[in-house]
Amino acid sequence: MSKSLARVRSALQTAGLPAEIREMPESTRTAAEAAAAAGCEIDQIAKSIIFAGKASGALYLFLTAGGNQVDPAKASAAAGEPLARADGKVVRDLTGFAIGGVAPIGHLAAPRAFLDPRLLDFAQVWAAAGTPRHIFSIAPHDMARLADATTTGFTA
Repeated sequence: MSKSLARVRSALQTAGLPAEIREMPESTRTAAEAAAAAGCEIDQIAKSIIFAGKASGALYLFLTAGGNQVDPAKASAAAGEPLARADGKVVRDLTGFAIGGVAPIGHLAAPRAFLDPRLLDFAQVWAAAGTPRHIFSIAPHDMARLADATTTGFTA
């Protein structure tokens, strides 16, 4: 088991939540791929989008519904500073996850997190479990609590 996957499993177990992580035969890197693999609506996929503060260099995690796009201006307003897409190496070094498998939980250093309110429309959502082929389901309220995410509008 990869270290990334183990961290996600451990975070779920520590929280007392089921650690039912599924390995898919195909990639789940994109929301469309993950929705097809999970057999759910695209908006039930919780995408983990990482931005970096232009001034601080701090990472910010935006958990958004699969069919939504992060609006950079709204995301910057939520973060309180101008943002840019985070470099893949920086994401991996600070979170422990490669882009395409960034989980909402289990980070090496948890970034400040924000949750798309659209995810709260569902009883369960699916998220990356640390690799491009592993996903897990979770109640969005539990995901927000574990990620210490603030619910706010940041989508286009």
